[in-house]
Amino acid sequence: MRKKNSLSKNKLLGIAGLAWMFDAMDVGILSFVIAALAADWGLTPVQMGWIGSVNSIGMAVGALVFGVFADKVGRKKIFMLTLLLFSIAGGLSALTTTLVAFLILRFFVGMGLGGELPVASTLVSESVEAKERGRVVVLLESFWAAGWLISALIAYFIIPAYGWRIALVITALPAFYAIYLRIKLPDSPRFTEKKTQSRTIMQNMKEVWSEKYAKRTLMLWIVWFTVVFSYYGMFLWLPSVMVIKGFSLIKSFEYVLIMTLAQLPGYFSAAWLIEKAGRKFVLITYLLGTAASAFVFGSADTTVALIVSGMFLSFFNLGAWGALYAYSPEQYPTVIRATGSGMAASVGRVGGILGPLLVGSLVTAGYEIGWIFGIFCIAIVIGVLAVLFLGTETKQVELD
Repeated sequence: MRKKNSLSKNKLLGIAGLAWMFDAMDVGILSFVIAALAADWGLTPVQMGWIGSVNSIGMAVGALVFGVFADKVGRKKIFMLTLLLFSIAGGLSALTTTLVAFLILRFFVGMGLGGELPVASTLVSESVEAKERGRVVVLLESFWAAGWLISALIAYFIIPAYGWRIALVITALPAFYAIYLRIKLPDSPRFTEKKTQSRTIMQNMKEVWSEKYAKRTLMLWIVWFTVVFSYYGMFLWLPSVMVIKGFSLIKSFEYVLIMTLAQLPGYFSAAWLIEKAGRKFVLITYLLGTAASAFVFGSADTTVALIVSGMFLSFFNLGAWGALYAYSPEQYPTVIRATGSGMAASVGRVGGILGPLLVGSLVTAGYEIGWIFGIFCIAIVIGVLAVLFLGTETKQVELD
């Protein structure tokens, strides 16, 4: 029986992880496409910022809408729908010839992506035993690093030779394979047992802010906002920041590819630590590491300092992301788990809207990159304080 359960867990991790990887490929390639579009369409820094932000607007809407419906109709149905929306819109965005059309399709890509991620982590959380739940969810998140790495490879080898349109098609098509795999995926056993369909969406949304869960919700909303604000502000601008610092477009792609390699050990170390030291320790430690790395990266003026600080930035930031996705579903009972996680992710995406726009506006105004990255350092520290004073440890606690 133990072997069978392990196989089921591994299949679930593989199927959900593949979709996670394809999502990451799309978000990752967007950072390179923004830099390529700036050269191709002659975009201003503010317009470049809007590309990243409209993606996050879609993610905010998707996380909220699909999160609450996942507690109503089931995790699997929403899991399928979000990937389908993301794949179709992503492929169509490669055919656009105007910025407006590109932005509209990126909104729908964001909706699918924003809805899928919290629902996927909820589904996996509810299907794995408490003693290894955190580790498995962080391993699910590690597929994000694989997707980013593939997107960096595509950007380096495909965009300079064949253009950004081909790169977008390449990242969108494989997602249809994940849809095929997901058809036979069972729904969450906890959702099936609870029969949450009898509850209304408004009941679920109100209960997230009830006296019992208000402190947890406040903590999650602060952490999600600060983490997403800093992540999208920094990582969607990485190739462009390298260009601003004087490197060619191809050279910046090469350096970002090197930095991306550090994401995998960041995830794996967090996956190992999260069941040893706990969720709060991993989140606080890795977020502080992110803040320190961001400060050094923003003020670095040599190639070695940029690459090394960029690698540490990838290592700590993505490890923190893994812990956050493991921590979020554990704050709520089954009947409101996807709603609570989705609402927190939606608030976070508001930060994802503001981050890229802030960078674009400040670059246009002539502010130095070091000063801009200092803002992200402060935001991350605020997230650390929220976990420290408002968070409760959920290591190996059985889900309600």
